[in-house]
Amino acid sequence: MSEPQKKKELSSEMRILIASILSMAVILLWAKFFAPKPPVNLPDPNKPAVTAPAATNPAAAAPGSTSPSTNPAKPNAATPAGVATGIAPSNAAAMPPKAAEQERTIVVENGLYRVEISNRGGVVKSWQLKKYMDDSKPQRVLDVVHPQAAEQVGGWPFALVLDDQQMQTQANTALYVAGIPHTGAPQKDILGSVTNLPEGALKAPAEFQLAWSDGHLEVTKNFRFDDSYVVRVETTVKFNGSPVKAGLAWLGGFGDLTVQNPVPVETVYTFYNEGGKLTDLPYKKLEGPEKWGPGVWMGGKDYAGIEDRYFAAAFLPANGVASGSLETRYWKVMRTVQVEGKDAQEPVSEVATATSTQPLALRVYVGPKDYDDLKAMRPPLQALVNFGFLEFIAEPLFHGLKWLHKYIHGYGWAIIVLTLVINMLLFPLRISSYKTTLKMQRVAPEIKAIQERYKKYKLNDPKKQEMNKEVMAIYSREGINPVGGCFQMFLQMPIWFGLNSALRGAIELRHAQWLWISDLAAKDPYYVLPIVVGVSMYLVSKMTPMTTADPQQAQMMKIMPIMFAGSFIIFPFSSGLALYILTSSLVGIVQQWYLNRTHPAPAAAKQISRSKK
Repeated sequence: MSEPQKKKELSSEMRILIASILSMAVILLWAKFFAPKPPVNLPDPNKPAVTAPAATNPAAAAPGSTSPSTNPAKPNAATPAGVATGIAPSNAAAMPPKAAEQERTIVVENGLYRVEISNRGGVVKSWQLKKYMDDSKPQRVLDVVHPQAAEQVGGWPFALVLDDQQMQTQANTALYVAGIPHTGAPQKDILGSVTNLPEGALKAPAEFQLAWSDGHLEVTKNFRFDDSYVVRVETTVKFNGSPVKAGLAWLGGFGDLTVQNPVPVETVYTFYNEGGKLTDLPYKKLEGPEKWGPGVWMGGKDYAGIEDRYFAAAFLPANGVASGSLETRYWKVMRTVQVEGKDAQEPVSEVATATSTQPLALRVYVGPKDYDDLKAMRPPLQALVNFGFLEFIAEPLFHGLKWLHKYIHGYGWAIIVLTLVINMLLFPLRISSYKTTLKMQRVAPEIKAIQERYKKYKLNDPKKQEMNKEVMAIYSREGINPVGGCFQMFLQMPIWFGLNSALRGAIELRHAQWLWISDLAAKDPYYVLPIVVGVSMYLVSKMTPMTTADPQQAQMMKIMPIMFAGSFIIFPFSSGLALYILTSSLVGIVQQWYLNRTHPAPAAAKQISRSKK
C-alpha cells in the first residue's frame, strides 16, 4: 500500500496511532516495573521459528486443501491468557519445578523395531525397522530417522508444535523425568505419579511416561508400545494449569536415505486423508514454516503423516475411527548438503498433527507400506501404496503376484508364471494379429504401387485423400483391420507399465531376489536382462511376417528391439519388468514358430497396376 500523504493538521488516524503508542508505552512501563516477573526470558521477536509452522493463507500451501480452522489471538480454553507472550498471570498458582539432572536414552524394542527416545525433549533419535535393510554397502538395518538432517534443522520426530515459540523450544529441549505411571494416580500430579524407569532396553509391550515442569509450563508424554507397528502417544501441555494446544510432529526427515533413481528427497511426501480421499504433497508443493500463523491448523482430516516409496509414519485418531477429527500442518525447511564437493540446499519435508481437544491422544503407525497390513488398519491406510496412474492395471497384477507367491517360492519365479498365464490368455489375439499380418503382407505390393503413384503429391494435396481411399478400399475388400496387426502389442504396453508400477510401488518386491538379481524393483546391476531382452525381441521380429514392403520401415522394425533394450539401460525400469518382457518374448518365439508352421505365409498376390487420369 502507498504511504499516506502528510497533512499540516493531524488526521484522526494519526491521533489514534499516537494514542495507541502512548497506551502501549504505559503498559510496557507497568509490566517492567510493577508486573510479576515471568519464569523465563521473553522470546526474541526477530528469531526465526525452527519448527513452528504457520500460514496466513494455509490454502496456498496445497491446492485443493480445505479451509483451516483458525484460533486467533483472543484467549480461549486452548489458548490461555499469557500464552502469546509467556507472561504468567499474577494470580496463577505455580507448579513445583521438575526436571531430570542428565540426559538419557530410553530404548524400546520388539520383533519389528528398535526405537530410541531421548529424555531431552522427549523426541525420537532412532527408529530402526528390524525386518528391512537399506541400500548402503554393506547393508544396515533401516533407520527411518535422519540424524544429520534433524541436527541441522533443529527438529526430531515426536517433537511438539506450539503456537508460542518460546514454549515450543522449552518443551523440545527440556530434560524430562522418565518413569512408569502408577495405576490410578491423579493425572495432574506429574511429580508423584511415576516410579523410576529401569535401565536397559524395554521389551514391548511396554509403557512409560516423560514429565517436565518449570513451575509454569508443564508437559507430559505417555508412550505405549505393543507387538505391532503402532505406538500410542498421549501428550498434555499446560501453562499455569490451563491446557495449551499442542501438535505432535515428525521433523528432520523421513525414510530410506540410501535409495537411488530417484534421489531420496524426490520420494518423500507429506500426506493427509480427508473424506476418504488421499492427498500427497511433494516438497515442491510445500511452503516454508513462516506461512503458518499461530492457531492455524487444517482440520477435518482422517489421518495425516509423511512417507517415502516404501515406508510411512501416519498419525491416526486414538479411537481408530475415520471421523475427520484430526488437524494437520505441513511445511518444508532447508538444510545444507554436499553435492559434488559443493554446498547445496536440500528441502526437508515436515508434518504435525493435532486434535481440537486436549490432551492430544494419537496412534502413530511407523512401518512398511504393506498392502494387507495397511488395509487391516483402522482407519484403512492401503491408499498409501502408490500404483501410479495405471492403478486399475497395476493393482490386479500385484494381487496376482502375491497369490502366486503363496505357492511359488520367490517373486522372480512368480513373475515368470504370471507372464506365462497372461501370454496364454492373449494367444488368441496373437493368432488374430498374425492372420491380419498375413493379409497385409499379401496386399503389400498392391498398396506399394498405389503409394508410388501418389508420392509426387504433397501431404496436404487433395490427391492424397484419393490415395487413402484406394488403400482403404483394398483393406475393405480383403477384410483387413489396419490396426489389427498391432493390437496385441498395444495391449501389452499398459500391462508393461502397470507391472512396472506394481513392482516399484509394493514393498513386497523391494529387495526381492532372483538368481543374480538382488532387487526386482530396481535395475539389473549387470544389464544382463536388458541385453537378452533386446536379442529375444529381435528374434521375434525376424520370425514375424512383415506388413510392409518399404525397406526403410523394415529396417526400422529391426532397430526397435535394440532401442527398447537401450531404454532399460538408460531409464530406471525395474528388473522385474525386464524379466516379464524377456519371458514374454521367449514365449512369443515359441508361439510364432507354431504359427509359422501351422499358418504358412501365402504367395504374394500379383502387383496390380492401374492408371488414373
